[in-house]
Amino acid sequence: MSLKIVVLAKQVPDTRCVGKDAMNADGTINRSALPAIFNPEDLNALEQALRLKDAHPGSTVTMLTMGPGRAAEIIREGLYRGADNGYLLTDRAFAGADTLATSYALATAIRKIGEYDIIVGGRQAIDGDTAQVGPQVAEKLGLPQITYVEEIQEVKDGRIRVKRHIDGGVETVEGPLPIVLTVNGSAAPCRPRNAKLVQKYKRALGAQEKAAITKDGAELPYASLYESRPYLNITEWTVADVNGDTKQCGLSGSPTKVKKIENIIFQAKESKTITGSDADVENLIVELLANHTIG
Repeated sequence: MSLKIVVLAKQVPDTRCVGKDAMNADGTINRSALPAIFNPEDLNALEQALRLKDAHPGSTVTMLTMGPGRAAEIIREGLYRGADNGYLLTDRAFAGADTLATSYALATAIRKIGEYDIIVGGRQAIDGDTAQVGPQVAEKLGLPQITYVEEIQEVKDGRIRVKRHIDGGVETVEGPLPIVLTVNGSAAPCRPRNAKLVQKYKRALGAQEKAAITKDGAELPYASLYESRPYLNITEWTVADVNGDTKQCGLSGSPTKVKKIENIIFQAKESKTITGSDADVENLIVELLANHTIG
């Protein structure tokens, strides 16, 4: 059976580069101060989607992401690896969204896409670590969900079987289609870019990227290509395009509020080195229990 697969992916700030300017005064992330990358676990999810496409001829993989114009890079990265198309949700009204507002926006976009058998995304994003968006999308769409997926084993007769990793072991779970899956970082890593696909899609741009290139009167390079090769035009959707309610989007639709931010810097003198001896390990456990770090 051929499948219609939607991959939820996010462009996130590289948390390895967090500095004093990483947060805004209102508690939101200052994304302009950090380099942007493809959320790692979303790459694991993309690989599972591409494996399904390989195993089921005629299947399609659609990328879906939300962010500013530069987030079109996520769509391109998906196309370079084997995705068929993608949509970028981009609107000032989406800015500052918590997980509730993000899942609302994604769910409205998925309804606009219309046809889907499997919706798959990473377990969580490294800029929030909540693992809430995938399950919330499933709830808003009224779909079953399987979380902590490590491997999609089979799709047959309208059902899917997956292996999921949980605390204390691994279990095999089946569910009906359509379904939402979230994938662990312990799943298979994503395949590298395909050289032929990079050549095919390297000039793919969204409308905001084109506007940024031509804002000072400059001409858009290879402008004729965007008419003769429509697949190079990355589709961008606003709140209105997906029939969304602005009150449920962005900051206005986000009940999560950051009350306080503290920067904690550990000094070298606060560090402690222990060996692997039984005595050192026992003393560490006693200390952690005493200060309630564990237990």
